[in-house]
Amino acid sequence: MVRISSSLLGPSPRCRHVSVAAFVTVACFHMTVSAALALQRATIATASSIRGAAPSNSAFTLSLTRFRRRAAANGPLSRLFASDGGGGRSSAAVTDPNLASKTTGKSSQKNKKLDTNPPKGTRDFYPDDMLLRNYLFEKFRQAANSHGFREYDAPVLESEDLYVRKAGEDVSAQLYGFEDKGGRRVSLRPEMTPSLARMVMAGGKGIVMPLKWFSIPQCWRYERMTRGRRREHYQWNVDIWGIAGVEAEAELLATMVGLFESLGITAEDVGIRINSRGVIKEVLAGFDVPEEKFAATCVLVDKLDKMPIDAIQGDMEALGLARSVVENLTSVLTDASLDSMSSVLGPDSEALTDLRRLFALAEAYGITEWLAFDASVVRGLAYYTGTVFEAFDRKGELRAIAGGGRYDRLLETFGGESTPACGFGFGDAVIVELMKERGVLPSVEGQSVVDVVVFALNDELYGGAVKAAREIRKQGMSVDVVLEKKKMKWAFKHADRLGAKHVVVVAPDEWERGEVSIKDLTKGEQILVKVEKLEEWCHTVKGV
Repeated sequence: MVRISSSLLGPSPRCRHVSVAAFVTVACFHMTVSAALALQRATIATASSIRGAAPSNSAFTLSLTRFRRRAAANGPLSRLFASDGGGGRSSAAVTDPNLASKTTGKSSQKNKKLDTNPPKGTRDFYPDDMLLRNYLFEKFRQAANSHGFREYDAPVLESEDLYVRKAGEDVSAQLYGFEDKGGRRVSLRPEMTPSLARMVMAGGKGIVMPLKWFSIPQCWRYERMTRGRRREHYQWNVDIWGIAGVEAEAELLATMVGLFESLGITAEDVGIRINSRGVIKEVLAGFDVPEEKFAATCVLVDKLDKMPIDAIQGDMEALGLARSVVENLTSVLTDASLDSMSSVLGPDSEALTDLRRLFALAEAYGITEWLAFDASVVRGLAYYTGTVFEAFDRKGELRAIAGGGRYDRLLETFGGESTPACGFGFGDAVIVELMKERGVLPSVEGQSVVDVVVFALNDELYGGAVKAAREIRKQGMSVDVVLEKKKMKWAFKHADRLGAKHVVVVAPDEWERGEVSIKDLTKGEQILVKVEKLEEWCHTVKGV
């Protein structure tokens, strides 16, 4: 039996009731359920004896009700007695003001509307957008496969050290970098070549040279957006490792041209400018620029195509370059031909010898009309060491479509050995803009996404529809089953929206005979086919 000290009972019956109820409240939070129930019975008996009445549940209920009213108005314990609507326990530790709306579907206030735009500089790909993207990616793959390249991939998240370089490259300042939960600095990849270099190093002697690989990675750079330039994009990367001669560059250029031709782009639409970092190196040597400043100087010269020389004055001073050196360099590189460069560098120039060899190979590939020597092409990445090239819109309306070059010393920057390598990157955004301008972008309207739509006339026949669909899918055809109760007219409109060429109707009489009705939407013809003959029908439709 639970005893309650008389010191807890106030000077008046009303106060006593409150005191007893408060005692019950505190005790219940520190006792087991069974002990709390025993305490409740004892409280009822005590409260009733004070009033001189027989113990009853109503006595306890009345006193508890009075205390709740007081607590709600005056006491800090009011939260402990807040009604839970069902007589259950309520916690004061976690209070969610929107709990009622979450559980009942009713809301006391309107929620803030979600911003449905994707993050700035990124894109959503709806189904029709995916049709176009898949078309382009398939063209990427076909061009690469036809030239003997193998596909690879790597994580979109890499160690930040892979991209943070010196020589003033913009890529280091454009990283989507952050510290992960393990305290490591990581970044979304801004380009694929460093990941390829890491993979080659990791593969060691297991990587057989020459290597011809390609990939279609998504890349991220926090940069100023313009037409055809976003903060995320997909990029077709094609690389050859282990070949020191310009035969590798010629194969890469032929692969790029092959893609353009497959997309309906001609040499009148696009040109490819070609130069060599070797040419620039030899010119800089004539101006007494030390070799250790070569890469950084190339990055600065590349910026002159986008901004005035005054904008890079501070960078030049940091490198110890006189303004006259940069001005003379740009003067030499502007409007220069191979012959005029020969007069500057001399007949024994190794860089010019390689370029002449490359143009001779281009003639054998049948792509000379696409190519042009341009000594002003530098490319902004510091790791380029030899040939550099850039595909451009001949109308001058779009930024560079693609670009690449030779980077024989990239592995050295990661602590590896120098390895001959070259490659290019080809973004998805600019080429789509160019295809729009030239009117060669394919339309996805009405493009077929399924071959057959299967429709059951009633719920009882739905299992038959699923069975028919299963048999057709076994033959490699795409099938969409109408999943809900619809009228036949809707099913045919649905098939038309999907671009389906056939509709299979499962009807009571036909199904009872083991048949389905198939309508050819192209010819307007309708036939009956036994379920066990669906495989044969599929072969006929596919022309097998």
